[in-house]
Amino acid sequence: MNEEFYAAIKLVSGEEIFAMVTPCEEQSRTLLLLDTPVVFETVTMKHMGVSAIKVDPWMTIGDDSTVIIDMSKVITITEVKDDQVLSIYKKYLRDKDRDSNETKVNEEMGFLSSISDARVSLEKLYKGS
Repeated sequence: MNEEFYAAIKLVSGEEIFAMVTPCEEQSRTLLLLDTPVVFETVTMKHMGVSAIKVDPWMTIGDDSTVIIDMSKVITITEVKDDQVLSIYKKYLRDKDRDSNETKVNEEMGFLSSISDARVSLEKLYKGS
């Protein structure tokens, strides 16, 4: 019963959350381990006339990305296989710890050089063809 799956969960409090879920049995009760639970919100951008999905963390305080919920607190749970929803969630996971939109350059990305060295190299390529 320890299979992971993406799910939308409706809690008795009325909240709807989305997370990677792993159910587990403990002392004759079922617990749900939620990995990075989030809340989806549809936002309308008036100036553009389009709707977008806003993703926020379900719990804003705390550093632990895993939350445990007892099934007695759940009204319903449904597996989500929609590629668009999964894509939005996975993008959120990739970007959630980023401070900015900038990518740090490292040696695994390719050849690093100074601007003057790169100019000389590119001029040789251009003149050689």
